[in-house]
Order: sequence, then C-alpha cells, then structure tokens
Amino acid sequence: MSTSADETWTAANQASLVAGFDRVRRLLGGHAEDVQQSSETPPVPGGSALERLGDLFGLSPFERELLLLCAGVEMDARLAQACAEAQGRPGATFVTFGLALGALAEPHWSAITPVRPLRRWRLIELVDDAQLTSARLRIDERVLHFLAGVNYLDIRLQPLLRPVSEPALMAGAHVTTVERIIAELESEHASPPVLQLDGDDHMGQEDIAAAVATRLGLRLFALSAIDIPATLHELDVLAVLWQREMHLLDAALLIAGNQPAEPLQRFVQHVEGLVFISAPDAVPLDRGGGRYSVNKPASSDQKRLWAQALEADPARINGQLDGVAAQFRLSARHIDAIGRDLGPVGATDSNTVWQACRDLGSARIDELAQRIEPAAGWSDLVLPAAQMDILHQIAAHLRHRLKVYEEWGFARRGARGLGIGALFTGESGTGKTMAAEVLANELQLDLYRVDLSAVVSKYIGETEKNLRRVFDAAEESGVVLLFDEADALFGKRSEVKDSHDRYANIEVSYLLQRMEAYRGLAVLTTNHKAALDPAFQRRLRFIVAFPFPDQAQRESIWRGVFPSSVPTHGLDYAKLARLDVTGGNIRNIALNAAFIAAETGGPVNMAALLRAARGEAAKRERPFTDAETRGWV
Repeated sequence: MSTSADETWTAANQASLVAGFDRVRRLLGGHAEDVQQSSETPPVPGGSALERLGDLFGLSPFERELLLLCAGVEMDARLAQACAEAQGRPGATFVTFGLALGALAEPHWSAITPVRPLRRWRLIELVDDAQLTSARLRIDERVLHFLAGVNYLDIRLQPLLRPVSEPALMAGAHVTTVERIIAELESEHASPPVLQLDGDDHMGQEDIAAAVATRLGLRLFALSAIDIPATLHELDVLAVLWQREMHLLDAALLIAGNQPAEPLQRFVQHVEGLVFISAPDAVPLDRGGGRYSVNKPASSDQKRLWAQALEADPARINGQLDGVAAQFRLSARHIDAIGRDLGPVGATDSNTVWQACRDLGSARIDELAQRIEPAAGWSDLVLPAAQMDILHQIAAHLRHRLKVYEEWGFARRGARGLGIGALFTGESGTGKTMAAEVLANELQLDLYRVDLSAVVSKYIGETEKNLRRVFDAAEESGVVLLFDEADALFGKRSEVKDSHDRYANIEVSYLLQRMEAYRGLAVLTTNHKAALDPAFQRRLRFIVAFPFPDQAQRESIWRGVFPSSVPTHGLDYAKLARLDVTGGNIRNIALNAAFIAAETGGPVNMAALLRAARGEAAKRERPFTDAETRGWV
C-alpha cells in the first residue's frame, strides 16, 4: 500500500473497531434490540484487521465477538466498566467466558476448548485457574496490536528469527532453481511442502528461499536449527507462535542447518506453511517436499557476477578476473558485498579485488586454523632440481586451473580429481613447511596450518564435521591448507574389526573426497611416508620427498640464512656445512647465535655459532662429533 492508502485503511479500521466496541458494550448492557436496529459496522477497504484475523484462523461469529470484547476492555475504559456492571462486581473490569456466553450472539461452548482457534493459536489466554466460566480471559498483546492495525514480528520470536530480504545479485544456476521451485509450487494443490536446499552455498540457499518467497508475496524469516527446543512443550509453543506469525505476516520460514536432527524433524511436523531447510545435506522427513542442490557459482558464473557487482562491461574486464574466479569460491552475496565496497574502480584493478577476496574469507578460517605469514621465496629453498621442478608444477596447476579445466574442457570429463592435493614427506626441518610458504607467497594466498589433533574427535561423525568446517571456510578464502603430521589421521588403514575402525576409514575417505574437490591447494606433511596407506597416496596429485640436505646443500643454506643487516665476521661456510643437520636446525642455530652476538655486543662469528650449535645438540640429545665442529674456533 501507498502511504495515503495506509492512512485511509488505518482510519477506517479504527472506526470499525470503535463501532464494534460500542456494539458489544450495548450487548453487555442488555440492549440487543438497539444493536439490531443500529447501523452496521462501517466497511473497511480490503477488510478490517478483525475480519482478516477471523478469516485466517477460521473464527466463528461468536469467537470474533469474544475476541473483540477482550480487545475492547484493553482499549476502551467504558467497555471495561460495562463488564464490571454486567457481572455485578465493581472490580471485575475483565471478560469471562460466562459473561460472553450470556451476552454475545450465537454462543457455543467449544469456543473455549484448547482445540478451537482462540486457544489453539493463543489469541486469548486463561489468566487464572478458576472454573472455565469464571476464569479471566485476556487477549494476547501481539493480537491486540494487530487488531489496532499495527503488524510486527512477535517480540517473543525476535531473538530467534531473522528477516531475510531478496538478494540484489543471483547466480544464473540459482535463478534457474527459483524458477523450478515456483513452477512446482504452482502445480501443487496440496499443502505447502518442505523444500530442502542442500549443498555448499548456504548463502545461495538463503537467497533462493528469499527469491521464492518474494515471488509468492511472502516475507521470509530464518531460524537456526540449533535454536529449536528439544522439549516437547517448548517446541509446541514455538511452533504455534511461528504459525500464527506465518498467517499474520504472510511469511515463510527458512531453517538454517539440520542439527540436532530430532527436534528439527518434530518441529517440521508441527508447523504448516512453506518451510525451507538450508543445510549441507538433506535430512529424512515424514512431511513431503522437494530437494534442490545449491552450490557456489561455477567460475563462469562468478565472472558474470563480478561484472554485475563492479558495474562493468563484461568485455572490458574479460580475463582480468579469471584468476579471482578460479581461486575463490564465493557466493553471489559475497561478490555483491565486495562490489559495493569497491565500486566501479574495482573493475580496473584486479589486484584490489583479489585482496578483498582474501580479506573476506580470513575471519572465518581464522577461527579454525593457524595463520602462517608466508615470507619465504623460491631463493630460500635449497632442494634438488627434481623437487624444485615439482613445486613449480604445483604453482602452475593453481595458476592455470581455469584455462585447463574450463576452457580446455577437462572439468567436463568429471569433477573427481580436480583438486590439487600434495604430500610433502621428509624429516623435520627439511623444508616442508617452508615450501608451503613459498607456494602461498608465489600465488598471493594466505597459508593456514590445521592442527589435526584438534580436528580428530573420538566421537563418531565429529571429525567429518570438523573437516567440513575447515574446507568450507577454506573454499571461500582460497587459502593454502597445511595439514601437519598427516599420518596421525591418515595412517595405514587396518582391516575393519569394529565400528571404530569402520568410522576411521570413513574419516579418511571424507578427507580424500574433500581434497579431490578442493579448488585450492591442500598440503599434507609427514615424517614417515611409509606409515601412509598407498591407496591414500595414489589419490594425491603430487608427492614431494624432501631429502636430508647433503654437505653442498647445507653450505648453500648457511650462506643464505642470515639477513643482510646481520653483522657477521669470519664465517667459514664450508666448515659450517660439515654439521650434519637439517635446514631447520641451521635456522635455529643461526637465530640463537644472533642473540648471543647481540648480548655480547659483537658480530655473529664462529664462536657464537659453536655455542648455539651445542644448544641445538642438547635439544636433539645427540652431541656433534669433533669432526663436525673441528676448526670452528
């Protein structure tokens, strides 16, 4: 309605209420004849709030009058006084069922029963435990305001329900899903179904539900599944209050999540109307409905969304955002948000868009994994040529995924195996983590270490949930995932002897599945390659063995370990290279020697390095031989 139409309706509704109060007041005074002879209640364009309420909940004429009487004692002091006079008690300025039975037309006892609309939908409530005929009746405040023309979400539901607006931007595949749902709903003649929207794009699922609701002329509210009460009484109260709001507000419900499953299933059975469930997977329900897969937009769809969000000609930015679309799996809503922040300038600066995508996903992944600042570059790695070549191949696979998978058509041959998973094997300190840093730095991506001890759970099914959270967050932010000590979870799978063995294998299979579908780079590290199941190794695209450095490689590491600003004196790199240690040990010794030099006020020299090396040997519980340190000082 326009503002003027709203004002006209409000005035007419108010006049209708006043006339109704006057009518029931006369009935209470025993003037039924006057009521019959008086003029009818003035009409309200489109119907009064009372008429609409009566039609929505199927109220009989007597129930409508009873509801009007209960509203009147709250809004009209004269009507409250009339109740007291009719009951012969000065303080009885309230409604009882006995009073209504005796004064109002077409009375029926069933109106007060719990199965009739007045009490079933909590339009009125019994205030005390007196006999039904003498118990005080009070109209629910939410209903009272509705009759007065003020419509709002019940304050008891406001902490639980979130309004969802129609999206400004939608992926093409999601628009198609909206059209499918609308067509199927229009062909249905039964009660509205439960529509399950599953997949990895929870924002896209919400957008689809909002678009469908808007097309149907409904408002959409979202309820988190974890907020559905477990107790039957509380669940029933929530179901009743929601269904009442569904009618009063012309609304549909979106339930976000599907856990815990049992309260969700009971709640869905309790409520009527159109209900959406948004979750990664569908849940079994007795109530009928449809199931629709909703995943994040494909790279080609994302490029179109970026052009819209940045208000740019798609031809003008063609190619500039290919890397962004290939690296980050963002929902249409995220793309729209970045576009609003950057404006048209973003269309001319793909680096700005890239950084905005990184920043967007960092908050979510920060809760699940440890960020590592990737400072190392290719020159910091000292590895044989074969290993360096494989690392460069990994970087190339990430850079050119869109061209190979989409433009050259490899993705059309099947989605399995398109993820880029790598296994780095070798002793501690041989450069596995540094190599992951180098790749992240080269690709301008964030690097996150996943603590497997925090991911693995003794409770069946929890490990998969934890892994899902990690990968879902990583998909959005396009990060490099580093799973340290992978053999803790992915060791050789034994013969299944009990349920725990079976579920352990399920956990491994789930991780493999997510790695094969992950559009970023997932790196697993292990000190014990032999402990990993060969079947697991075969499903990884790259395996890089990090060897223990030989003397020439150690000398190269020593020559590059000190920043140029560190004061050094008399360092003999050939002698230092005789120390039989890994690159990680060398970096530790160099750092400790720098602190020793800072404390003494001199440069880093061989004496400081010898002292630091002895400290490192104590950690390893293996002293260095005389041959390794001969001639240092």
